[in-house]
Amino acid sequence: MDTRAFKRSLHHSERYNRRGFGRAEEVAGSLEQAYQSELIQNIRENGYELREGRVTIRLAEAFGFCWGVERAVAIAYETRRHYPTERIWITNEIIHNPSVNAHLVEMNVLFIPVEEGVKDFSAVESGDVVILPAFGATVQEMQLLNERGCHIVDTTCPWVSKVWNSVERHKKNSFTSVIHGKVKHEETLATSSFAGTYLVVLDLEEAQLVCDYILGNGNREDFLKRFAGATSPGFDPDRDLVRIGVANQTTMLKRETEDIGRLFERTLLRRYGPAELNDHFLAFNTICDATQERQDAMFSLVDEPLDLMVVIGGYNSSNTTHLQEIAVSRGIPSVHIDAPERIGPGNVVEHKPLGQDLERLEPFLPEGDLRIGITSGASTPDRVVEGVIDRLLQLAEAGQIAAEIA
Repeated sequence: MDTRAFKRSLHHSERYNRRGFGRAEEVAGSLEQAYQSELIQNIRENGYELREGRVTIRLAEAFGFCWGVERAVAIAYETRRHYPTERIWITNEIIHNPSVNAHLVEMNVLFIPVEEGVKDFSAVESGDVVILPAFGATVQEMQLLNERGCHIVDTTCPWVSKVWNSVERHKKNSFTSVIHGKVKHEETLATSSFAGTYLVVLDLEEAQLVCDYILGNGNREDFLKRFAGATSPGFDPDRDLVRIGVANQTTMLKRETEDIGRLFERTLLRRYGPAELNDHFLAFNTICDATQERQDAMFSLVDEPLDLMVVIGGYNSSNTTHLQEIAVSRGIPSVHIDAPERIGPGNVVEHKPLGQDLERLEPFLPEGDLRIGITSGASTPDRVVEGVIDRLLQLAEAGQIAAEIA
């Protein structure tokens, strides 16, 4: 399929919109009430620090809603205003945050059901309105919705679209797209649908396995077994690892994406020599600025003396998970929660340790003075962060009173 030609055709359709409906002022009040926080703004203006009782809160200097997320949520609100009576669907969560998606449900926005990992579009009818989320949708989903006669509202982040353009350039020049990402993540699924030949690698370890194979140090059968489900149909490592272009899921760790790109460049340089490198290796900078800023801010925050790190965001949010990885890598006690309600009642928290299932931690806050670092993923509203801070301060105060009584 010529994905470039399809996109051009879709973008000229009267049933396609990616710029909103000019109703920003109408929805501004609702967005502010639902997502913004005066407390968080005050903490920002106070050097990203709040001291109350025995607790010092240190906020990362970049956290929470990014521009792409704000844009997607605002367009979703505008869509409901523009189509007050029509059925509105979203092909997936608009962003990876439970409170935001719950608000949309309250606005009678429907979500495409998923059965055993497969989306079921059977209930979507001609004339329905379908919103594509911030991390995009596959080209096959767009084609299906277009052919069905739906009104498509596209909130895909421009940074994600930039990655799509990169893999299309790979395809045009007969390069295999090596995509640094999570193979089942919606963004990576969308990106791979715009690619030609592709291979998805999760991390530097998997990238090293691919490079070993390129240098003749791998087993074909083992390779195909390891990357089953992470390649384009008919992928042949002997044929398809000769010319490589690197791309990424925009929410992956910036440093790891850069390391993977350099690893492939060194490998192909070693394999083919400097004179032929440009014929075998192609890379574009597709790292999202907002992701980079939040990771850089997190690295700065964990350089400070902290007793605890609280990372806030959806459990299926890739960029939030990578923020948690940074805290874990520094050995700082940390919890990943998706909502204030995970804290309490009592000195307890329900959180998700890195790579594990939800578990309860009790007791949660230790006695004595505490310096608590806080950050949140790019899909987390400031109001949710405020709620977490309120719970932490209440818990700390209750613990102090209990200690004094004892």
